[in-house]
Amino acid sequence: MAQSISVSFGMRFVALMQNLATLALLLLALPINATIVFVSLLINTLIAPFQKKQTTLKAAEKKNILISGGKMTKALQLARFFHAAGHKVVLTETHKYWLSGHRFSQAVDKFYTTPVPEKDSQIYNQALIDIVKQENIDIYIPVTSPVASYYDALAKQALSQHCEVFHVDAATCEMLDDKFAFSEKARSFGLSVPKSFKITSAEQVLNFDFSGESRKYIIKSIPYDSVRRLDLTKLPCDTTEETAAFVQSLPITPQKPWIMQEFIPGKEYCTHSTVRDGVVRLHCCCESSAFQVNYENVEHPKIREWVTHFIKELGVTGQLSFDFIEAEDGNVYAIECNPRTHSAITIFHDQLQQAADAYLSKEAIAEPLQALPDSKPTYWTYHEFWRLNEVRSFDQLGNWIKDMLRGTDAIYTFNDSLPFLMVHHWQIPLLLLKNLLMIKGWTRIDFNIGKLVQPGGD
Repeated sequence: MAQSISVSFGMRFVALMQNLATLALLLLALPINATIVFVSLLINTLIAPFQKKQTTLKAAEKKNILISGGKMTKALQLARFFHAAGHKVVLTETHKYWLSGHRFSQAVDKFYTTPVPEKDSQIYNQALIDIVKQENIDIYIPVTSPVASYYDALAKQALSQHCEVFHVDAATCEMLDDKFAFSEKARSFGLSVPKSFKITSAEQVLNFDFSGESRKYIIKSIPYDSVRRLDLTKLPCDTTEETAAFVQSLPITPQKPWIMQEFIPGKEYCTHSTVRDGVVRLHCCCESSAFQVNYENVEHPKIREWVTHFIKELGVTGQLSFDFIEAEDGNVYAIECNPRTHSAITIFHDQLQQAADAYLSKEAIAEPLQALPDSKPTYWTYHEFWRLNEVRSFDQLGNWIKDMLRGTDAIYTFNDSLPFLMVHHWQIPLLLLKNLLMIKGWTRIDFNIGKLVQPGGD
């Protein structure tokens, strides 16, 4: 018992110091950030009278647009699309994230908070309907977490009586979010996916005959797991005992199944597609990694063909994100699909009005909107400075500086700089202070998603 008390005290002490140290680092960075933002705001104020409005929308063409997920950069990016095109933007988030730094963006006209949908979907639906009625919303575009995407799909039927909902239906959302069901659906369309097995108990893995397999396997939770999703342990392990220990440590149950998927060595890619009635209207593809916080568009015809084929067969409207592996032989395999906005949307930072049209226009198009060839890659500055811990040589430092200079921050823009200050020195510090008071630790800070990633978190 004494040992248990000692371990508990040690964990609480580590959590305490973790939060205090991070708050101290953010405090040190505050003067620099504040100076950048103040200068940006001052110059914009001085030149504003001499700038011409770029939008020529008629009153009848202007839309009132509701966007959820207000704590996330991708929601801010969508807000900037529609604001630049002359539309009114209303942003929402759950009550926990009332502190969203994006509510201070000039692209956001109104900000509301809503209940957490998974606690009571009916109350959540009514909260959205109330906002839609109050703000005369024309179209609702969910920017969701993995869990919330399903609840927004459930809300679609009720909301559709009041406005357009740019999201898939609940059944499709559930199928796409289920890594195994998605894999089977893609296979039925004649598309390439890794060999997969649905796992509902550890014994299924332990009894699996790996001897006839040419490749190893990885195992992933079908319900979203913010921490374990980065674990790419290869199965089988070096020994039977190691395999058993690893698999039995996982919370595999019939209610929370996992997928055991063939591990195909190769290059990883992620995509975002904005689609309407089975037609891809905006598409981007980027090289990927387990914890993705850098985006640079790459042209990949095979992946684009795969996505176009799948979406045409599915015939949906909404936002779909795919993860791919390009094998050594050049073939591409879709690993999973997420029926929601991908942060890679930030690479359209220099095509704001065109991106807005890709969402709103119903006119026929020959090709989807793609990133410009010279579009700057996006990153999150505070993530990049954190990575300085990994620099071990002058060559690595030089490469880090080059990457910073050739890219652009996903949150900061010269014309809308306040979110850059408020996310890093309001939103995140307040979340850290809450954790400090509760003496809770966290796995990492995700400035992109605007939250602290922690076991059992949202």
